[in-house]
Amino acid sequence: MRAPTLLDARGRAEEGSAALFAALDLGTNNCRLLVGAPTRGGFRVVDSFSRIVRLGEGLARTGALSEAAMDRTVEALSLCAERLVRRRVQRVAAVATEACRRAVNGAPFLRRVEEETGLRPRIISPREEAELAMESCAPLLAPDDRRAILFDIGGGSTEIAWIRAGAQPELIGYASIPLGVVTLAERAGEDCFSANGFAEVAEEVEARLAEFERLHCIRHEIARGGVRLIGTSGTVTTLAGVVLDLPRYRRQLVDGLSLPAERADEALARLFAMGRAGLSAHPCVGPERADFVLPGCAVYAAIRRLWPVPELTVADRGLREGMLMRLIRGAARR
Repeated sequence: MRAPTLLDARGRAEEGSAALFAALDLGTNNCRLLVGAPTRGGFRVVDSFSRIVRLGEGLARTGALSEAAMDRTVEALSLCAERLVRRRVQRVAAVATEACRRAVNGAPFLRRVEEETGLRPRIISPREEAELAMESCAPLLAPDDRRAILFDIGGGSTEIAWIRAGAQPELIGYASIPLGVVTLAERAGEDCFSANGFAEVAEEVEARLAEFERLHCIRHEIARGGVRLIGTSGTVTTLAGVVLDLPRYRRQLVDGLSLPAERADEALARLFAMGRAGLSAHPCVGPERADFVLPGCAVYAAIRRLWPVPELTVADRGLREGMLMRLIRGAARR
């Protein structure tokens, strides 16, 4: 008897009474799955999965995904497919981001993924990535917010969204720079453990974002007030965990938290002072992420210096949540 496939799960789910939806985000560093059931005005999380796969390992140097990285990723995606079969998920949205956008073998790799797992991730543009993040973070905006800067420090890139707040938030502009925690860790990871090296990475990021600032005059808007700074990435959730002195990471304490920028700065300084051994031992970091934290902090330091908003709103949400919300709205319309 053959093993059940993802297509089998879709067929059974259509006949069942419980509607479950799933969103899968295949990034440069992580493979993440979220399964949710619709509720009034949102969804309830039924299952989730996250694994560091380092799909973009070596990509900046070779321009291609390595065999080892692809094997690790297919293994993680197979586990995701098995969960979807067990849960009898009704609809699945799967996307791939910067690593597959940039790699010369990105498209052939996704064909292999479909053949071996039944999953069909599609490569999305930086703009769609920014729109999905905006949709998931819209509930964090306050009634008196005029504008928002939303940033996502990913594995292979950093995305910036400049948003007009309101009942229906609108994306005014977006930027994507090819500097993420994986690419920076491979190129300048050791440098980030020194004060000079950390400063050089931050200066490079700031220079890359300078044109976006000139185009949208964000500093001028910040001076007028009513601008919210929202970060959605492992970097900012780690900063929040350090500020709160969490003995272990707890999403419900972090997602939506607003921190005075000075507290986030203090947490950054504490992380920098720990060194690699201290980061590996920290309950909100761990050995798998120790090499990526300081490169991400350097990106955050550049954003903080370029756009000095007095508070940082921390979002432990992003693409997957935005994708789930779109799936649920689409099903409701149908």
